[in-house]
Amino acid sequence: MKQYTSFFRIRFLAGLQYRAAAFAGVFTQLFWGLMELMMFRAFYLFAPEKLPMDMQALCSYVWIQQGTLSIWNLWGWEPALFQAVQTGEVAYELTRPTDLYAMWSARGFATRLSRGLPRLIPILIVGSLLPAPYGFRLTISFPTFCAFLFSMALTLWLCVSICLVCYSLTFYLTDYRGIITFVPALCEIFSGDLLPLPFFPPVLRRIAELSPFGSLQNVPLRIFGGNIAGAQLFGAVGLQLFWCLTVTVLGYSLMHRGLRRTVIAGG
Repeated sequence: MKQYTSFFRIRFLAGLQYRAAAFAGVFTQLFWGLMELMMFRAFYLFAPEKLPMDMQALCSYVWIQQGTLSIWNLWGWEPALFQAVQTGEVAYELTRPTDLYAMWSARGFATRLSRGLPRLIPILIVGSLLPAPYGFRLTISFPTFCAFLFSMALTLWLCVSICLVCYSLTFYLTDYRGIITFVPALCEIFSGDLLPLPFFPPVLRRIAELSPFGSLQNVPLRIFGGNIAGAQLFGAVGLQLFWCLTVTVLGYSLMHRGLRRTVIAGG
């Protein structure tokens, strides 16, 4: 276990060195968040009683979403891992006395956290300074906030697990470009990235909520805004945990089965 925590620390500290990228990301996400809220504001001015979330909950949803985008987006791939499988460089990883799945998982956690944490606090601070109803507000109770943090951790776990499944599929495919195009597109639609799931038609919303993508940012952001509460909260977090375990087992099985059948030619 010590080697994995050391590898996580090294990758995390390395990721924190990209301060210019983090600085640019803060401005990009602030601009995008404001633009998104302006669009939603037009609908709320027209018929707020017909919308499934109140404006303040939606604003908190958007600001946390923008602040954590680098943590749980599925288009933040590491091309080096895809290429390591295709070129045979994965053989170097196999010479280490470590489990490849655990090592790549530690790498995924470290990369996402190092990219996202430097952007999260500045975005939430700026969001909290904006006037109502555009600002970020911390209005939930302490138990709900704890549930929100736990759900956030599960979201990160599920993101890394889905990415590991995609990396593992490279053992069985000749080209990984289909994966990096198709999977993020599904994620953006069914995770509530483009549009919060309460705004979906009922049937499509239910399909999205039951899918693994619906257990990503959709759950913690709606918990924070009060859109998921009570018994529904336990069901949503339970489904998150189910998908975390299921996708982890799937990715682990795919990777180790692929490693057993891998033949690396050359000197």
